[in-house]
Amino acid sequence: MKCILPVKDKNFSRLLIVFVVVFILSSILKPGLFLRGSNFVSMARQFPEFGIMAIGISFTMLTGGIDLSTVYAANLSSIIAAKTMLALAGDNVSGSAMAGILVLSVGIALFTGFLCGVLNGLLISKIGIPPILATLGTQQLFWGIAIVITSGKSISGLPMTYFIIGNIELLGFIPISLVFFILVAAISSVILSKTKFGTRLYLLGTNPVAAKFAGLKNDFLIIAAYAFSGFLAAISGLIMMASTNSTKADYGSSYTMQCILIAVMGGISPSGGRGNIKGVVVVILILQMLSSVLNMFENISNFYRDIIWGAALLGVMVLNYVIGTKKVKQSKT
Repeated sequence: MKCILPVKDKNFSRLLIVFVVVFILSSILKPGLFLRGSNFVSMARQFPEFGIMAIGISFTMLTGGIDLSTVYAANLSSIIAAKTMLALAGDNVSGSAMAGILVLSVGIALFTGFLCGVLNGLLISKIGIPPILATLGTQQLFWGIAIVITSGKSISGLPMTYFIIGNIELLGFIPISLVFFILVAAISSVILSKTKFGTRLYLLGTNPVAAKFAGLKNDFLIIAAYAFSGFLAAISGLIMMASTNSTKADYGSSYTMQCILIAVMGGISPSGGRGNIKGVVVVILILQMLSSVLNMFENISNFYRDIIWGAALLGVMVLNYVIGTKKVKQSKT
């Protein structure tokens, strides 16, 4: 069974052009601020938080579904990790013991995210709840659990060892969070383009009935895709917690819209079966540049950003619909 990816990715070519245009315009508008090395380091610290979640959402969208709970799965995972750290780490904990506590806390967080994803997958595949409703419900569930655990307050004062490790800069300028993002993007791309699992995800998203008659285990594929999304959400949660050395139930609540926008703009079809990670990565970089340069204009409020993201999402979906309709008409003629 061969992977059903297009040989020529016109969407990716368009995105590269947009990337270059945005970079040039940003450099012209704010050359003294945008082209600073410190600005690029700052951007490299920021986008892994939502970029990794966007990749996870892309996997669920390839199946024809969506994951609206990813941000809250990330927060719940980080809150449980923070609670574990604070419960076990005392004033007189040795270096080796602290290392063990951090490894245990991170492991518990990753397992929590994985379980959140499995729950989503089970609700969708076994019970038959539509993905948008299932993940909207678990979004509230994860948020509610996090609120109960934290009593609605932020958790701070985590071990400085975790903060230091989470903010390491390799070679003095490469944030460790960027390294994690690159690894996640590379591994995800290989999974989709080089493995049977990736090929089967595309087939499932393209035609679930045909996939079933082809002998594929649709339920397992759906559960695995959402479990992977939950696992990546946990990684994002740990990165977010390290950046501020704190965590709370509603951190990054605006990321949900942003992640969906990234996936759709990156070429992931909302109906499933089409798209790749390289397009998603380019869009992540484009949106981060836009966000960075908008922050440099003092007269532009941050509240306008959600309007821009929402308008961009609608615009891309309309454009994709027009292009898709045009291709269908051309194939008929």
